[in-house]
Amino acid sequence: MVTTTYDPTLFQGAAWYYARYRSKYPQALFDLLTDIFKLDGTGRLLDLGCGAGLVGIPFSDRFAEVVGLDPDPEMLKEAEDQATEVGATNIRWIHDRAESISQELGKFQIVTMGRSFHWMERELVLSKLDSLVVDGGAIVILQTNDNAWDSDHPWKKTAIAVVKRWLGERRRTGQGGEGEWKPLDLPHEEVLKQSSFSRLETYKVKSQQTWTIDSYLGYIYSTAFGLPSFFGENREKFEADLRASLLAVEPSGEFTEELPVTALVAWKQS
Repeated sequence: MVTTTYDPTLFQGAAWYYARYRSKYPQALFDLLTDIFKLDGTGRLLDLGCGAGLVGIPFSDRFAEVVGLDPDPEMLKEAEDQATEVGATNIRWIHDRAESISQELGKFQIVTMGRSFHWMERELVLSKLDSLVVDGGAIVILQTNDNAWDSDHPWKKTAIAVVKRWLGERRRTGQGGEGEWKPLDLPHEEVLKQSSFSRLETYKVKSQQTWTIDSYLGYIYSTAFGLPSFFGENREKFEADLRASLLAVEPSGEFTEELPVTALVAWKQS
């Protein structure tokens, strides 16, 4: 999705749930990236669309400094709290849009974007990153296969069916719930090939995620399509419906899935 004007309602009310219920990136991913880039605790990392710090915080010990940037102040507050809790003191949090970055941020060895690049004006962001990434540096776009909307898992299909019962068939996003999801016009790879970050490699790390009904409910509330505010006065009824429907699929109330993480690495070309 490409937006020219930032919509502050996109994740309004989601930050608390995002920090606690979004699937975490596995440690093996950060170990892999450490090996690829030969990270030694020096250098700088820029995490664009950092959200609640799910990339910047666990990756922070591989760099001298991390800059996390996000347009949502509630997300940044959660990120700050999470960083304080684990003693990650080398992170600077900036409230801003990725489209507004400038050379004032300095140079970076790596720029990460976890579940965020699709919300940006991608061509503009890439053009600005050209002067921020050092020669030989790279952009790393992280993607997890946790999209419930397109899943083949019976229990996820059930969860989305319940969401549709209460919110309607269309997939909402932004504009206070009045917006509608639109797929990208071009995949990330094609956009990157048209930029200075045109040498691409894809790496995959296996990961396993176990959900309870409560944690999956928290996941739904962390998404742009299922914000708590969307359900309004029907929220308790929705939760009861979701619980009963998922228990009918799996009486234990626990669900396990493989969640492979893909790291699309795009090296800067001189």
